[in-house]
Amino acid sequence: MGSEGPKRVTIHVTGFKKFQGVAWNPTETIVNNLKTFVGRRGLLDSINLGSCTVLEAAGDGALDVLYKTMEAGLANGNSSCEQVIWLHLGANSRALKFAIERQAVNEATFCCPDELGWQPQQLPIVKDDGGTSQTRVTSCSVEGIEQFLKEKGFNVTISNDAGRFVCNYVYYHSLRFAQERGHKSLFVHFPLFSTIKEETQMLFVEALLEAIASTC
Repeated sequence: MGSEGPKRVTIHVTGFKKFQGVAWNPTETIVNNLKTFVGRRGLLDSINLGSCTVLEAAGDGALDVLYKTMEAGLANGNSSCEQVIWLHLGANSRALKFAIERQAVNEATFCCPDELGWQPQQLPIVKDDGGTSQTRVTSCSVEGIEQFLKEKGFNVTISNDAGRFVCNYVYYHSLRFAQERGHKSLFVHFPLFSTIKEETQMLFVEALLEAIASTC
């Protein structure tokens, strides 16, 4: 009998719409254009690009679409030879480089109202998980992904703090969902296009998909 080949990886991707201080979110453009971009250039045979969804930059306001998307991915099923990964992209207007987020914290303390006007303070994101110090950590190899991307020439780092705003809020829910179902979840923060141009960011996402498939 021959040895088994590597698992096929299905990667579902989300981004966000605008939020206070960021009139045009780069991740909205990236996610909307991703299928066309990789379709033109091609992906590794081991990668299946699944859904590409743009979420409202809101806490609870993003969850309905998030969970419908994740449940749809679950309903489509995955074989024993397939790994499902939820990749979330968010913008950090102050960032100078890409940041791979290692974890999310069970705390919602929004520095400003989200796009639907909600501004929680020191609330647990999931009450059943306990207090606001609870964390959930990605099972993706953040060190392996970082090294892969650095070898491709991208300016990237690992972060242990995704903030307490909408990005952290969505990431926490995604990690919980993924961990309960045997999937994986990862969040990556992006600079604005004024800091790193759009073409470079699209190339980064392509390499990020390959890095995830190679290490997860």
